[in-house]
Amino acid sequence: MDTLFSKLTLADTHRNLIRNVVSLRESEDLFDDLSDRPEEWQMAQQVELDVKPHPYRSSQPEIHRPFEDALWFNAIAWPFKNWQASRFSDGSFGVWYGSDKVETTVYESAYHWFRGLLCDAGFEHEAVVIERKLYSVACDALLLDFRQVVQEYPDMLHMSDYSFTHAVGARIHREGHPGLLTFSVRQKRGLNYAILNPGVLSNPRHHSNLTYRLEGKVVTVEKVPGVVWMEIDRNQL
Repeated sequence: MDTLFSKLTLADTHRNLIRNVVSLRESEDLFDDLSDRPEEWQMAQQVELDVKPHPYRSSQPEIHRPFEDALWFNAIAWPFKNWQASRFSDGSFGVWYGSDKVETTVYESAYHWFRGLLCDAGFEHEAVVIERKLYSVACDALLLDFRQVVQEYPDMLHMSDYSFTHAVGARIHREGHPGLLTFSVRQKRGLNYAILNPGVLSNPRHHSNLTYRLEGKVVTVEKVPGVVWMEIDRNQL
């Protein structure tokens, strides 16, 4: 590990990153089935806000939610794999993931949706739809650049085994680095950014909405509902 880190360079990063999260295209009022009066919906929303756990009260969840989740779920002594685990974290600390372009986020999120959710639940042969919301978030940080070492350390881009990258992420977290830059595993020409310090992120703005549809052997992606923008063979995921 020391040899790996001795070969890294730094990337002075000042750019917008794309964040891709699960979200409805049109928001729904969760309390409209309890009352016909809008003022009572607002009262219920305020009660929900008042009892919300302290870690989840950020005014910018587009930035802070991964860190809020890690803080909240650290109270649990997991007898199994922490469901918050990701490529660069075992789930004990938060990591915010963004990409250089929309297409990269699509391949990354489609993989985790199909392999990490649908296959685990036995729905990989069903017709399934999910809606996503994309944000553009400013990143200003000096990041560790792993692009030049991935050939020598191929486990940095392993398709499914995260043991090596967990060790990398644990050291970065322990030493207080703001984050890292590396190639995308799911889209070869794409770049992924793993941010461990939310202080280097700012100005989240709505970018676009997408709809993913799994039908047969293809995941179709729509920017405009009903109009196919991308198609991904599920065997590529």
